[in-house]
This record gives sequence, C-alpha cells and structure tokens, in this order.
Amino acid sequence: MMVSSQLVPQIQQWARELGFSQIGVAGVDLSSAEPGLMQWLEQGFHGEMHYMHAHGVRRARPAELVPGTVSVITARMDYLPRDTPAGWPALEWQRLQRPQEAIVSVYARGRDYHKVLRARLQKLSDRIATAVGPFGHRVFTDSAPVLEAELASRSGQGWRGKHTLVLSREAGSMFFLGEIYVDMPLPATPAVSPHCGSCQACIEVCPTQAIIAPHRLDARRCISYLTIEHGGPIPLELRPLLGNRIYGCDDCQLVCPWNKYAQVSSLPDFDQRAGLADQQLIALFAWDEETFLRMTEGGPIRRIGHERWLRNLAVALGNALRQADAPQAAAVRAALLARSQHPSELVREHVRWALQQSSHGA
Repeated sequence: MMVSSQLVPQIQQWARELGFSQIGVAGVDLSSAEPGLMQWLEQGFHGEMHYMHAHGVRRARPAELVPGTVSVITARMDYLPRDTPAGWPALEWQRLQRPQEAIVSVYARGRDYHKVLRARLQKLSDRIATAVGPFGHRVFTDSAPVLEAELASRSGQGWRGKHTLVLSREAGSMFFLGEIYVDMPLPATPAVSPHCGSCQACIEVCPTQAIIAPHRLDARRCISYLTIEHGGPIPLELRPLLGNRIYGCDDCQLVCPWNKYAQVSSLPDFDQRAGLADQQLIALFAWDEETFLRMTEGGPIRRIGHERWLRNLAVALGNALRQADAPQAAAVRAALLARSQHPSELVREHVRWALQQSSHGA
C-alpha cells in the first residue's frame, strides 16, 4: 500500500490525466467557519435555498455528513471552452450591450458540470482504490451540504474573493470545484494568501448590488440565484436590472483582474453547445417544452424547467422592449403576445410586465 506522503503527488498526476487542473487536500475541522455560516443563514441571505438551512452546521462538519471522513480531496476543473479567444471578457461585455441577445452564463453553455465532475472524480477514486485497496469515500460536485469554497481555500486552490468565489493566481475564478471525502489521513496542502488587496471591482459592478460587503453575498439579489434557484416571481424592482441575462450572471467574474489568467478547459464537454450562445431572445422564447428539453439535454439549464426559462426570457424581452426601435419593438411585442395566454400564471404575469415596458420609453 502506498503511504500517504507518496499518495498525494500520485493523485495529482492521475487527476491531471482525467482533466483536472489542481488537486488539494484539506482537514475536516471547519469549526472556525461555522459562526459566519450560521450568521449568513440567520440573516436569510440564502433565500429559497432551504437545503442550506436544513443542513445548518453539518455543512461545516464533513465527519458528520459522511461518518469516518478524516480528509477531503479537493479538485479544480477549468471550464472556459476550448476555442475561447484571448480578450474573451471584452467580448462578453459586448454581448451585454446587445439587448436582443440572450446571455447564458459561460459555465452553462456546455455539458452539465455536475455530470462531468462526478464521473471523473469517481474515476479518480477508482484509481486511488487500485493503488491502496478499498477505502471509504464519497464524491461531491456542488450537490450536497458541502462548504465547497471553504474546503477549496483551505487546501490551496485559491482564496475567497470579495464576491465569495474562490480565486486563483493561476486560473482566476473560471473553474468548477469538486470534493472526495475520504476515510484515510492525507497530508493537507497549504492554503494560499489572499490577493484582492483594495480592489472593489466585483462589488461595484454587480447589477443588483448583491455583494453587500466584502465576502458577503445576499443571494436573494443575485441574478444567478434569481434566474436559476428562485422558483417564484422575480421581484419587480430587480427585473430591469437583469438586462438580457437569462441564466446566471458573470459580471463579477468578467470585471475581476485575476481572470486574465483564466485557463481554457482541456475537455470538449465545456465547448459551447449550438443554440445557447449568440442567440436572440425571441428565438429562445419561441421554444416549446419539447424543444427546450431537447436543446438542453445533458446541460445544466434543463434543471430550471421550461416555465422558469420562459419567465426569465420574458423579463429580458421586457428590458429589450424599453430600448427597441419601432420595428424591433413590434417583433418583441408579437413574441410576448404569443405567450400571453400561457397556462402558467408565473409566465403570464412576467409577460404582462414585459409588455408594459414599451410605454416607459427608451
């Protein structure tokens, strides 16, 4: 059996072969993170993500979540599509300036990362088992009450940026994180020091001012939360601020200076899928449920369902209507009117709101 001091470098090598960019190891004592977690939950900043409150401090106690856990292997996987050009943030800002264009967060334009990471973390676990024999483990990919960013920062994947995402000097923040909880002691990899300094760019750029203080996010105002996790009506005062973002928001990452070092993925899984990038709002709003399910098969967007998809698009179309010239406005109104009798009251209400935007002027 391979001793633990030799095992971590070997795991790192196997992980690179599987498409991971970095492997770290953290201990399981996260007690110092518990007060901040509980305060965040008590203030209601998690919104409708009730699972966060239900699990409470178990999120900060890996050995309670998976009994027997003594170490956590953390993994980073970069996700920028393989054909991402240099200067890609500028191109993304330009997309946001075209009101009729539908903006899907970069990470969601490819295959569902949950599936990609889970499968490869399991393959990595199998490789470890081949070397050391059967061992207790459980794989996580943003799918359970895991303090993912805390474990990542403790294991040297990066530091917590002021937007709460993990930042790396070598890779910015354009990456996914995954974990393997294991029942064998492994030497922890050292944490890195933070390098945000006095920069407040992410706080200042947030369209809805969801980053209420450094390292403090009110998810109820976050566009990613509103368009993905939130199931009901989008608050009226926030709708105009969504612009043409229909699934997620990348603004705090686009503005971050560290993302000039963001790495392109080595995997085809995260290449942009046809139909989700460079698309017009009207075209996507016309998708019936069957088309939606077909076009989002295997991708992360499918999980919000057709009803929320139409809700998000209706808001974006309303925002486009405020800025449209006469021919564009007529086409937008026609698209919205075609959904005005939709069976879902959630969709109908957002369509009514969108149609009212034309009277507000440019």
